[in-house]
Amino acid sequence: MTRAPDAVEIAPGTHWIGALDPALREFDIILKTANGTTYNSYCVRGSDGVAIIDTVKAAHADEFFKRLEQVARYDEISVIVLNHLEPDHSGALPELMRRAPQAKLYISAKAQLMLKALVRVANLEYNVVQTGDHVSLGDRTLRFFSTPFLHWPDTQCTLIEEQGILFSGDVFGCHFCDARLFNDKVGDFRFSFEYYYQHIMRPFREYVLEALSLLEPLEPKLIAPAHGPILRDAPQSYMQRYRQLAAPLLHNEAGANTKSLLVFYISSYGNTALMAQAVAEGAETEEGVRVSLYDLQSSGDLPFVDLIEEADGIAFGSPTINGDAVKPVWDLLSSLALIKVSDKLGAAFGSYGWSGEAINMIEDRLRGLKLRVPVKGVRARLIPTEEELGKCRDLGKQLAQHLTGNIERRVISMTDLLTQEQAHA
Repeated sequence: MTRAPDAVEIAPGTHWIGALDPALREFDIILKTANGTTYNSYCVRGSDGVAIIDTVKAAHADEFFKRLEQVARYDEISVIVLNHLEPDHSGALPELMRRAPQAKLYISAKAQLMLKALVRVANLEYNVVQTGDHVSLGDRTLRFFSTPFLHWPDTQCTLIEEQGILFSGDVFGCHFCDARLFNDKVGDFRFSFEYYYQHIMRPFREYVLEALSLLEPLEPKLIAPAHGPILRDAPQSYMQRYRQLAAPLLHNEAGANTKSLLVFYISSYGNTALMAQAVAEGAETEEGVRVSLYDLQSSGDLPFVDLIEEADGIAFGSPTINGDAVKPVWDLLSSLALIKVSDKLGAAFGSYGWSGEAINMIEDRLRGLKLRVPVKGVRARLIPTEEELGKCRDLGKQLAQHLTGNIERRVISMTDLLTQEQAHA
């Protein structure tokens, strides 16, 4: 698509003055951007002043200032709002404040420490705002809404009350560059919209739902995100889609009070599979726990990520090969960065030939993901004995009891702790 050479009016008195980056193919390492991205900044003109909402990545500052100068003079700017402080939003801020020193900067309370770390301006002054605070531009009122962890702690949204324009920051945005700008004019960006949600917003699903409860009653007539198309056609449908994406994907047919335990395994010669079956059998003896058993041998990660997001406990079984757990286990564990898993219960088990490091390595990774690992994993050399399978059943039963809260309190001796520490080392 051709580049947009000028500022673009998105509503009376409000212009897009951002920048286009169509050649970008990767964003923040973790996101692929087949269609590039936009850095959306906006200029709002009121009867008593001009506000700038967000800036752009420093490398694209020239485009930003060129478009800004088409719709406002620097001495007219009285307000600068940063809805989010990541460098792709704040990159041009130092130069903007140099050119418009009279402008007052507005940020969220949680943005203060980040501002000092990201924007190296001596004696930088700013105003802290929270939900309900507002600033007047005469016939335009900017009202602020705190939406933390979407996807940084500092994020907020800003509304022009009189026009129903919501500057949403990263929420409802996507990496999709098209110079036609508006959702009813650009190419089909549905994949980019949902891909962005899955990789940026999904780990903060609880905060997404909180934000929706705050923003949906506003019934905005236009949503102007920090990346991607401006949503002027059916803007509230994008809020509805976010609610669908953030809602639980799976329904527990066994009842709301039933806990869910998933047992994943991969097995070279069937030994770890025997252990997985024993773990599941042990867990099934505890009433109120629904147990599911999955072989990782020929399955992709995504369906399991969806399952794990809704589960209460997860157990991983892996043989030790070349002193490590096997790749499908690591692939699934690495995929868990897409969802919130903290405070779930985790466990590990597996067969080995010589050293058996896989169990401790998996447990360390689970703890690193902030899962609780309340029961020590079980290892079996080659073919598990009946005694070792009994330990697996006990592992499953204890894990299930932790899930239901029916675990017996026990006193652990210092000798036991030292022994466990030595085994872990």
